[in-house]
Amino acid sequence: MTEVDAAPRRKGLGRDFGLLSSAYAIQTLGEGVMVTALPLVASMITTDPKLISWVLLAWELPWLLLALPGGLMVDRFDRRRLMVTAQCFQMALLVVLATAVSFEFTEMWLLYLIAFGLGAGDIIFIGASRALLPDIVDESRLETANGRNMTAETLGRNFVGPPLGSALFTFLLPLPFWLNAVTYLLSVTLILRIRHRALSQVTPVRREGRVLGELTAGLRWLVRHPVLRIVVMLAAVSNFCVIMGQSVLVLFAKQVLAVGDTFYGVLVAAMAVGGVVGGLFSGRAVVRFGTRTVAITVSLSSALSLLAIGALGRQPIVVAALFCVWSAGLALWNVMAQSLSQRLIPDELRGRVNSASRMICFGALPLGALAGGLVADSISVSAPWVIGGALNLVVVLLTVPKLLKWPSTGVPNTEEVAS
Repeated sequence: MTEVDAAPRRKGLGRDFGLLSSAYAIQTLGEGVMVTALPLVASMITTDPKLISWVLLAWELPWLLLALPGGLMVDRFDRRRLMVTAQCFQMALLVVLATAVSFEFTEMWLLYLIAFGLGAGDIIFIGASRALLPDIVDESRLETANGRNMTAETLGRNFVGPPLGSALFTFLLPLPFWLNAVTYLLSVTLILRIRHRALSQVTPVRREGRVLGELTAGLRWLVRHPVLRIVVMLAAVSNFCVIMGQSVLVLFAKQVLAVGDTFYGVLVAAMAVGGVVGGLFSGRAVVRFGTRTVAITVSLSSALSLLAIGALGRQPIVVAALFCVWSAGLALWNVMAQSLSQRLIPDELRGRVNSASRMICFGALPLGALAGGLVADSISVSAPWVIGGALNLVVVLLTVPKLLKWPSTGVPNTEEVAS
């Protein structure tokens, strides 16, 4: 592979990774603020579980509709420039939302449009940043790099951002959205300082002859791969099931747990403590125990934790503790899956395969949000957790025999798994 660098490539993590990771951390902090601010604004407009769940549905829907074109863009254009463009687009959307809230022009349709646009920007930013990572970090340190990113993501999006968002929401409503816009500006500033440029044009990409062929090349490669397709399938099912409960979490917190607006963000942050701990040790844990142990343990414990929240979660501390099991598992799973993908996917397909996997994994989120809203409206706000956990557990139990064929440590052998 030929590379174009403004400076020689450094061993280890290096300066460029520090800039990329810092930009990602700041951006996820802004998203964490939105995690609580958007649902709280929606709950001011309506108490209909379906309408509130559609905010999260709109945020995640682009992964189902636009992931494949986004992956093609990541494989065709300057990945650093794509990240900057996506962040500027998202920043503009937040300025519009903050202005609308300032003038008390808040309608559900506007929240849906803004959420959809933010999700569309995430496709480009996340896809480009993850495709760039293996070019600026040595392969032997991928677990370490992914673990640090996972820790930063958990701290920002799930631990620091949510209580900050709810506190700003209570203090002065437009502030969460103005703050989020500033985080995107800071992220852009850091990305522009990255010297390394991994241009997709430098590595010739096989032309499929038709746009449709190019769009689906990554999806077809993923479906045929006996290892990664299992990882993606399990992640998609887990996402579908957890988002069933999270899509109406604001109502679950208010009606079942008796949590007010101010402490809603604190609850969300407490639920993420497990992710912070998991992120700190995820890189070493994956190397120590291997992909098989991580995949089986995380899959089983995550499903059981969702089921227990719906059945036993009637106090905030109990729900937070149970969800910490899920969030810790998520940190381990993401490091394992990302490192595995970065080793197995060929460079010329990296953007498209990653986008195809995210289309399946994250595309399950809007479907789960839709299902969660319908279940909550038909039964109760606790039912999505019970049904989601039970469904997740059944799928995991059916998949365990396949996972047991993987080696105890290291990367699963494709031929052995296929046989």
